[in-house]
Amino acid sequence: MIKKILGLIIAAAWSLAVGAQPMKSIQEFGVLPTNSPEVNRANLQRAIDESSRSGSALYVEPTEKGYPMSAGIVLKQNVSLIGAHGPVGRGTANIERTAPVGSLFVITDNSEVFITVESATQIRGIQFYYPEQSHTDASKIIVYPATIRVSQTQKVEGVTLSSLTFFGEYQAMDFRANPRFPCEQILFEHCYGYPLGGEFISIDYCYDIPRILHCHVNPANMRRFGRSFGRSVIDSVVARPTFSFAIDHTDNAQLMDVFTFGVHGGILLGEHSYGQLTNFNLDCVSVGIHKKGASTFNRNWQIAQGSIIANVRGCAEAIHPIIIEGQGHTAISNVEAFSGKNGALTTDGYSDDVVLVRGNQPLTVSLYGCRMRNYRSADPITVENPQARICAVACVDNAEQFFSQPAK
Repeated sequence: MIKKILGLIIAAAWSLAVGAQPMKSIQEFGVLPTNSPEVNRANLQRAIDESSRSGSALYVEPTEKGYPMSAGIVLKQNVSLIGAHGPVGRGTANIERTAPVGSLFVITDNSEVFITVESATQIRGIQFYYPEQSHTDASKIIVYPATIRVSQTQKVEGVTLSSLTFFGEYQAMDFRANPRFPCEQILFEHCYGYPLGGEFISIDYCYDIPRILHCHVNPANMRRFGRSFGRSVIDSVVARPTFSFAIDHTDNAQLMDVFTFGVHGGILLGEHSYGQLTNFNLDCVSVGIHKKGASTFNRNWQIAQGSIIANVRGCAEAIHPIIIEGQGHTAISNVEAFSGKNGALTTDGYSDDVVLVRGNQPLTVSLYGCRMRNYRSADPITVENPQARICAVACVDNAEQFFSQPAK
């Protein structure tokens, strides 16, 4: 009883601090740790339905064992689900069990997406836990649908996903919208996980500046309750030709301070996208950044202040810190690419080159102040596109020599 009162006090204080009315605990609607997943889903959906009319926030009250939940929830417009946590990058920990605690949804249902979001919604401070997911045997990985997905039946405008942590997910956040119902103003910030399908945030048909800020993908995210992923599982993720962050059909997308480890691809910048990528670390990948472009107008990316460690060969494709193809311009500045060994997964130790430019359409690439090493090729830039125009200035190569390539 004391814990419940304290939880409600925290919820009320948080609400008043941001000028809102005190939140109602989901337990007031019959969402309880002792219920079956089906009962909790029905009761949570009822709470959401009632809250949609007034635009209320629901407090996911912390518990020792979390809330067993079935999938298929719809977060209807105007509703917020608020928990007690910032992102917990190594997990919370029950001192008596190898499991997380707190504002926690416990998911074992793999029949459909866990929660679908509509317009003007928010999910903040919550953990999502898949206790049946394998963390040691790659052959037993469960292919769960996405934890969070954008609605496929209506246009979605304004979603905030903040301070979320995912444990054992196969795909975390799927914002590949129906082309008939594109989404807008989607914010991802301070979200942590390690999706065993390789896809953490996927965006398609999202206009008006989608943002991915301060997000972290790491297989050690369950360390505090003893479920860090083994090498065979990490190797299996690398073997899937997917990207932690993927963007297409967007206007001026913004990615800032993103990290990934132990995946095939770090960031896919689709052929119908443009924007800025800054302050990133892509560690133990086969491909760091893959930039495409469908036209010479407004299919341009500015990429700066980052580090890429491309050293794993999990797919048929060779190891390339950066791949550029299609059309448009790619401006790269102050990006370091290197390779090496890492005991957490099977590494090759070298990349095949640093930048691969391929295709047969006109495109331009500029590099400034980039540090490039641990590549096997004679030249850090491999050009397989006769129409590419490339200029490198004040870069540093394998031999610790300045590398510049005049525009041509």
